Amino acid sequence: MKTNKRTPFRAAGKPAEPDHPSGRKPAAPGRVPRQAHEEEPAVESAPAPKSRRRPQLPATGRASRGTVARSGKLVVEAKPERLQKILAQAGVGSRREMEEWISAGKVSVNGVVATIGQSVVPTDKVKIGGRLINIRFTGSSRPPRVLMYHKPEGEIVSRDDPDGRPSVFAALPRMRGGRWINVGRLDFNTSGLLLFTTSGDLANRLMHPSSELVREYAVRVLGELTLEAQQQLLHGVELEDGRANFGSLQDGGGEGANHWYRVTIFEGRNREVRRMFEAVGCTVSRLIRVRYGPFVLPPQLKRGMARELKEAEIKILMRELENNSPGQRKASDTA
Repeated sequence: MKTNKRTPFRAAGKPAEPDHPSGRKPAAPGRVPRQAHEEEPAVESAPAPKSRRRPQLPATGRASRGTVARSGKLVVEAKPERLQKILAQAGVGSRREMEEWISAGKVSVNGVVATIGQSVVPTDKVKIGGRLINIRFTGSSRPPRVLMYHKPEGEIVSRDDPDGRPSVFAALPRMRGGRWINVGRLDFNTSGLLLFTTSGDLANRLMHPSSELVREYAVRVLGELTLEAQQQLLHGVELEDGRANFGSLQDGGGEGANHWYRVTIFEGRNREVRRMFEAVGCTVSRLIRVRYGPFVLPPQLKRGMARELKEAEIKILMRELENNSPGQRKASDTA
């Protein structure tokens, strides 16, 4: 009689279980034993692998409390928001542009052509021209993306230029499901700090005069800027589109054709700094934006280079916007 030499594995210190009269081990407590006529498998089958398929979403694409989103995470609360607002937050364009696209039938939600005034939730699949858009909601824990770019002279802040001049967008990181939106503009011959974001709403807030975010420029001036002219620039000069003044004006040193000044303004009208100096008889030969709101152009950020802000930096920006909002200022003034 042939003897099996293999010894069953036994945990250290654990006594062997007694043989059962039937040749089988006794059933575990609470487990129903197999029937006598049930055939014992020769080899114990491996447990079936867990399904990788995600839970099916409701047919309507709507999410409610406890619904599983496309990411596989539970949606605790899915508050519907207007489609044009969500598309603006995704960086596709402004709300007005999105309304025009919806009216033109270019936008679909869950395979159905969208309508003006329609609301969506995080589980909805929004497409523009067949391209899936990565939508972002206000309640999302992740803030929108923000980019700092050191614009060199000789680049235009536009995607389309009839003259074919180089565009700032060619130097920015590529993204899927959205696009970079410029926060204001810099002239073709102006260099310095230029902000971009994936949120149309954030871009509008950053540019709106009510935010009162300071813009600081280093300016090289040709011509003599007298003390009288400096006082005019601080108190206000008349331009074709209204009165304008600097918040501050400091002498940056230099002589002759290399005299520099540092100025600040709180709005972004077209060629405003250049036109203000021209109003007092001086010509700007070099203009560099060195600050926008709480962000200063980093010395290590060379011309033509970009750096994406960290979430902590973006949250600082969002807090400053909240503190500078008209409602917050009114509340602090009446406190």
